[in-house]
Amino acid sequence: MAKRTVQVSDITEKLADLCASASCELDDDLINGLEEGLRIEESPTGKQILEQILENARISRETKLPSCQDTGFAVVFLEIGQDACLEGGDLMEAVNEGVRRGYEQAYLRKSIVDDPAIDRKNTRDNTPAVVHTEIVKGDRVKITLAAKGGGSENMSGVAMLKPADGIEGVKRFVVDKVKQAGGNPCPPVIIGVGIGGTFEKCALLAKKALLRPLGSHHPDKRYAKLEKELLSEINASGVGPQGLGGRVTALGVQVETFPCHIASLPVAVNVNCHASRHKEAIV
Repeated sequence: MAKRTVQVSDITEKLADLCASASCELDDDLINGLEEGLRIEESPTGKQILEQILENARISRETKLPSCQDTGFAVVFLEIGQDACLEGGDLMEAVNEGVRRGYEQAYLRKSIVDDPAIDRKNTRDNTPAVVHTEIVKGDRVKITLAAKGGGSENMSGVAMLKPADGIEGVKRFVVDKVKQAGGNPCPPVIIGVGIGGTFEKCALLAKKALLRPLGSHHPDKRYAKLEKELLSEINASGVGPQGLGGRVTALGVQVETFPCHIASLPVAVNVNCHASRHKEAIV
């Protein structure tokens, strides 16, 4: 198959647009999930909170202003076609330039510090991005931006369970993690769960699970059943919207899986707040 040339400057431009739109235009699947949550919520306080979240999303879309002050760490997923030839500069520099432009042009908060534990000086442009690359079939480059807020990210975790813990052990870990988080991640939340792989692979699976449309289900019926069971148990916890009680603690639970070692059962939980921001484009 003939190679197709992709200019990295096109990736920069697309990513800059995605940074702005992700923070100001929540996707329809999320809005539908919030509306369904409002329909089933019984707590008066919970209902009021969900109404305010929906109103905030409407204002954000109309005014092109961020739906949350924490406009997140720019997590960028690149699916690079094996027949795409990248030209015009360094790919990582192009990605960071896209984030830099997007956060400047849309007046988004810059939240990244250059040293994690000692100096903690703000980089002032929300770079560097966290970039995950994957080589796929074809000659296109798919760009997915997830703007991940710190409050929800802080509530995430990984457990290296024993195989004997089984599916019940997985469920306990996920539900306990959400209960422990309480109101900190600004519920109602979306929960990404990664099962299998290795220590780092299951964490990546959990993050990628959050990119799926809200309301979608795992193609394996057994794991689709697990998603429904986890959502039911989490919503029975009583944490509720903003942690103030109610039926709607989570809008969805989305599971991704990968083969693992015979001696392992890695599980990761990645928590996302109600401002579940992700956008994609193809060049």
